[in-house]
Amino acid sequence: MTSTATKTLWQGVYPAATTQFTESLAIDHDATQRVQTALVDDGVDGLIVLGTCGENNSLEADEKLAVLKGAVEAVGNRVPLVAGVSEFTTDRAIRYAQAAEAIGIDALMLLPAMVYVPNLNELYTHFRTVAEATSLPIMLYNNPPAYRVNVDFDTLARLEEVPNIVAIKESAPDPRRFTDLYNQFGDRYTLMAGLDDVALEGLMLGASGWVSGLTSAFPQESVALVAAQRRGDYAEALRIYRWFMPLLHLDAEHDLVQSIKLAEQIMGRGSERVRMPRMPLSGQRRADVIAWVEACAATRPLTDIADAA
Repeated sequence: MTSTATKTLWQGVYPAATTQFTESLAIDHDATQRVQTALVDDGVDGLIVLGTCGENNSLEADEKLAVLKGAVEAVGNRVPLVAGVSEFTTDRAIRYAQAAEAIGIDALMLLPAMVYVPNLNELYTHFRTVAEATSLPIMLYNNPPAYRVNVDFDTLARLEEVPNIVAIKESAPDPRRFTDLYNQFGDRYTLMAGLDDVALEGLMLGASGWVSGLTSAFPQESVALVAAQRRGDYAEALRIYRWFMPLLHLDAEHDLVQSIKLAEQIMGRGSERVRMPRMPLSGQRRADVIAWVEACAATRPLTDIADAA
């Protein structure tokens, strides 16, 4: 198992790395590894592998494990690797979590079971049962608009006694939740900002890091944004954030994966290929995203980025 002795979990910028495909839509493992290592070379602090942007639910079980093995091979001990756990049943989630641990993944990002909308006791039992099946540290993923269930405070209070549930990726669009979480639980759970277009608000309100989609296209600016916030240079953080915002809004849309992959392609970092039912953007939506990416690329706030990162 990969040692985390030299790594710090849940700090800084964690892009949700994309899974790359060939023209026949088989996994392009070489391209996927290039995407991952390029992000690390650009200074990110960790990687989310097989999150939403990694098209977790579009991959077969054996494909998922191959992507995880490739990430460990490509990245090694350079940054923490966090695997998204996005399965249809609790048993499948357990098997996947245990396989990820055996492969050498450092931590897990645990989602509610897919498709079925649980009641709160079912949600609690799913989270607890998966956590108890692995020794890996776990970040719960709260995204009520996407998964139609809110990880409420009563559930989090019941989960306080589960020692390896240690963090929350907070993707509710209301930034007040960061303060409410802190007031309720103190430092029991490490908070990560999880929705790109409220990321700076989350960081200012106590999140220790940012799980990001658009970082895959603009990693240097993302790293510089968080670095500026950390050192208290709020004017610089706000300058980068305002420049980035037209693209950050894409992370809150249903077609975020296609948009992010198209942005990667424009920036020379990957391909826009996706697996159905997703399809590449077309028509006016594609034209709009291209225009927004090209406008950001033409006005990149590069001043002092090397020092900030």
